[in-house]
Amino acid sequence: MQITGCQALRIDFTMYMHYHVTLPGGWCPDASGLHRSAHTHMISHRRRVVITGAGMITPLGLTREEYWRNLIACRSGIAPISLFDVSGFPTRIAAEVKGFDPLVFVQKRKSLKVMVRDMQFAVAATREAMDDSGLDMARIDPTRLGVVFGAGMITADAEELAPAIAVSLDGEGRFDIVRFGREGIHQLFPLWLLKQLPNMLASHVAIQYNAQGPSNTITTGCSASAHAVGEAFRVIARGAADVVISGGASSSITPLKLIRYHALGVLSQRNDPPEKASCPFDLRRDGFVLGEGAGVVVLEEEEHARRRGARPYAELVGYGSSVDIREGVGRLVTPASKSRAIRAALTDARIDPSPVTYVCAHGNSIPFTDRLETLAIRDVWGERAGSIAVSSVKGHVGDLGPASGALNLITAVLAIGRHQLPSTLNYEQPDPECDLDYVPQPRACGATHALINSFDFMGQNVSLVVRKIDGGRA
Repeated sequence: MQITGCQALRIDFTMYMHYHVTLPGGWCPDASGLHRSAHTHMISHRRRVVITGAGMITPLGLTREEYWRNLIACRSGIAPISLFDVSGFPTRIAAEVKGFDPLVFVQKRKSLKVMVRDMQFAVAATREAMDDSGLDMARIDPTRLGVVFGAGMITADAEELAPAIAVSLDGEGRFDIVRFGREGIHQLFPLWLLKQLPNMLASHVAIQYNAQGPSNTITTGCSASAHAVGEAFRVIARGAADVVISGGASSSITPLKLIRYHALGVLSQRNDPPEKASCPFDLRRDGFVLGEGAGVVVLEEEEHARRRGARPYAELVGYGSSVDIREGVGRLVTPASKSRAIRAALTDARIDPSPVTYVCAHGNSIPFTDRLETLAIRDVWGERAGSIAVSSVKGHVGDLGPASGALNLITAVLAIGRHQLPSTLNYEQPDPECDLDYVPQPRACGATHALINSFDFMGQNVSLVVRKIDGGRA
């Protein structure tokens, strides 16, 4: 049978509508401009996706439960940097992970030779998530188990590069690339490159769990792990896998990252007291605080989870993304692109904004990004925006970069499951331009739907929607 170009377009568009879009009101447009009921056999059989496991490595604790206890107790993980000498830096604080021992989590110790801190965090959080899910690996088809992770640039260890650089200098102390190729390169560990590749987070996890299904790595800055979860959601929804391990990890508390973000003018310099430096949506905010850690979830097709007797935390029902087009940091003047991401997630969830009464915000304490997120929420909810609870955890843990979205997702799922909202730590002086309910203290809630925002300050925007499940775990 010969398929014309027009027919091919219709087939491709129909498949897209099957997996991606169903608009509120029970209809969606097809390629010809006609309307197709949302209750057709095709649309109604988009596979449902639930969250059956969660794991975390954070500045507030090395497990999901330790993180939650400290979060609700309004503790801060931000303190003076101890990983290296910061005496010459304008910013001398960060949210470090304390007491982490990779030997507790990595099965093959020789693997540590090619695992930097980001990768160690990813494997550790995955172990907790997989244990939490209750999956019996002996009964899992490895070709139906996928891995999708968010990651960032892996910062090279200056001490490891130092010997190679030292022998590559000419008589005047200048770096000589020819000498580096002839002599310096031999000073490097032969597998050095494997410690610098962003996709190695997913690779180590896949190797450890024999995951032979779809695998991907997303590198979109602070939105990376939210993008990863969204794409993992798509993988299961379209039937390409039954289980996907997804999330992100980051360890960017390094001299080079401090220099980079200071040059961009987005880091807080309020070093004393450090626990007050990150204050999302507050009038005093002057930039974000670097954090590190990991958040990982086990996403599972709902029927697959039900057959094995799993009790999910929640259902992931919506995913939307967009990008800001602008020149330079902070020059965006409208929230339109962020509103698009939120609306796309709600559309994908097949709901209007009204069921969502809690927003786990990106809220990273950069003046212009907090203002734009506030405007985007107002744009979507309109007059009801003031009644929506909005909180950010970055006052507690700093900005975990590519791990931030996954951390927010787990936070939101725990919040609606445990009927308690975490606070926006350090929200004390209201900003007239940020005029929503930012939850200054933890409080009880009855939310059934939550929106998770992950908005990278360079322009990548992701929103996710989760729905509470009757009888689900908390």
